[in-house]
Amino acid sequence: MLRPRGFFVLFFISFCFFSSLKPSFPRPAPYVMRISCGARADVRTSPTNTLWYKDFAYTGGIPANGTRPSFITPSLDTLRYFPLSEGPENCYNINRVPHGHYTVRIFFGLVAEPNFNNEPLFDVSIEGTLAYSLPSGWSNHDDEQAFVEALVFLEDGTASLCFHSTGHGDPAVMAIEILQVDDGAYYFGPGHGQGTILRTVKRYSCGSEHQKFGADYSADSWGGDRFWDSRLTFGQSNDHTISTTNSIKVPSSSPNFYPEALYQTALISTDNQPDLVYTMDIDPNRNYSVWLHFAEIDPSVTAAGKRVFDILINGDAVFRDVDIVKMTGAINTALVLNTTVPVSGRGLTISLHPTKGNHAIINAIEIFEIVAAESKTLPDEVRALQSLKTALGLPLRFGWNGDPCVPQQHPWSGADCQFDKVSNKWVIDGLGLDNQGLRGFLPADISKLHNLQSINFSGNSIGGVIPSSLGTISSLEVLDLSYNFFNGSIPESLGQLTSLRILNLNGNSLSGRVPAALGGRLLHRASFNFTDNAGLCGIPGLRTCGPHLSAGARVGIGLGVCVSFLLIATCLTCWWKRRQNILRAQRIGARDAPYAKARTQFNRDVQLTRHHGHEHARTAAENGPSLLA
Repeated sequence: MLRPRGFFVLFFISFCFFSSLKPSFPRPAPYVMRISCGARADVRTSPTNTLWYKDFAYTGGIPANGTRPSFITPSLDTLRYFPLSEGPENCYNINRVPHGHYTVRIFFGLVAEPNFNNEPLFDVSIEGTLAYSLPSGWSNHDDEQAFVEALVFLEDGTASLCFHSTGHGDPAVMAIEILQVDDGAYYFGPGHGQGTILRTVKRYSCGSEHQKFGADYSADSWGGDRFWDSRLTFGQSNDHTISTTNSIKVPSSSPNFYPEALYQTALISTDNQPDLVYTMDIDPNRNYSVWLHFAEIDPSVTAAGKRVFDILINGDAVFRDVDIVKMTGAINTALVLNTTVPVSGRGLTISLHPTKGNHAIINAIEIFEIVAAESKTLPDEVRALQSLKTALGLPLRFGWNGDPCVPQQHPWSGADCQFDKVSNKWVIDGLGLDNQGLRGFLPADISKLHNLQSINFSGNSIGGVIPSSLGTISSLEVLDLSYNFFNGSIPESLGQLTSLRILNLNGNSLSGRVPAALGGRLLHRASFNFTDNAGLCGIPGLRTCGPHLSAGARVGIGLGVCVSFLLIATCLTCWWKRRQNILRAQRIGARDAPYAKARTQFNRDVQLTRHHGHEHARTAAENGPSLLA
């Protein structure tokens, strides 16, 4: 009897139910984005002529030639690596990704340069959730350790894939794939969807001689281009392979779209060892989603009741009396069983124990780790930190890429996080960036960090004014901006911070009167420091301020000074022009004096001559008659 352990079982009936939900109209092709990291031009790879886009404007890092550590890795020649000098966190941020369910796969590589002789060990997060940590020796195993794959829902139009340095080499990425799959793919129960990520642990095609991708199987694109490793035996020669060329019913159906060829090969147990047993090492204290694939392709089994077996995982019977023909209704018909298994140890053992007939059979195995998706940081707070990063010109060594608070193993340097149960998001409650050689200024957007309790930017070279918007962060208790180059006055709004108990503004170039609301609280056990600001006044320890003028009075005085200046300037201009005219007239008079004197004398001579002529004529006129007589 199956013991209740919260397992979810997906039998063939459920599979057929999902198949019946196929839309009656053709839907568009799934979204596909493939990036050849470090490539400066688009690349196509054989044998499927797959298109890989050039790597442009997604992230930082350094492009370089790369070495493929595995035949599984696409035949690409470049990669992008991230030296620690560019920060401990680096991300590919891919925009305009439609809302939906996706397979995300990241291939790793090795830098093909002489000074890079060590394999890098680093962590990988997908959408802020830690998905994988590269183990030592990964580059020496020619299997799926060359990549990490996960199924995730992307809902905000972006995909964020981050690589976190652990101090063991520089993270290096060769290729990235984002492949849309059916929204119902790999449904494993109520936890499926937004709250979880399925990380691929193993995916085997039993009885197949060659590893294959879905493209090699001619699989439906809505199933994603899955990689199926080959498994010819589970060990100790206790099994053998069988295959068929007969067509298989049902598999390539919604929502999982398994390829038909997956069910045309199988492993079957022998007479010497009827149990079919597969064992693998896993990480302990995790939940795993196990998917088992069957099709009765053995010619010796033609009817129900000929082969019946139990399925045990780590000794617990999770499926009893599995009769493939009975459950599917026919031979050569696909059956998929799924269960969720909590594992406390380091091993996972799947046993198929025959109860009728002498042999067990299996066609494929898929094992996923169920990873609880991390809650992200509030978007407004992320944007505020990005604005602060730009305004301060934050050095690359800080990173500040991806999400500030998740994964929790790799938060942003200098940012303290707190989980907010109301919004179910992370928020920033502290900024500690003291003595980091920062420059620039504080943006007004810092006030969008509504949950800040502490700000410490002391011992830097930050300039400009203190933004008045700081006064809106009501939770602020500590504000230390000492020993920078802040100028201007202390904003009156800081007096509204009733929770403020430490305020250090000493060692700046501030001026003006200390706001009365701040000065009055010095008697209430608050620790405020305003020293070493030559222009500040108004509290004990600082210089005495002059008469206090209202803002209107200061504006009036300013306008009066401006008007007086204009009047004085106008008068001086008029006086200067008049003076210039007088001097010009004097210069002209001095230059024309001899000519004017000569002309005056000539005028006088003419006048005397005329006068004498008139006198002579008058005498002649008077004497005239007497002469005629």
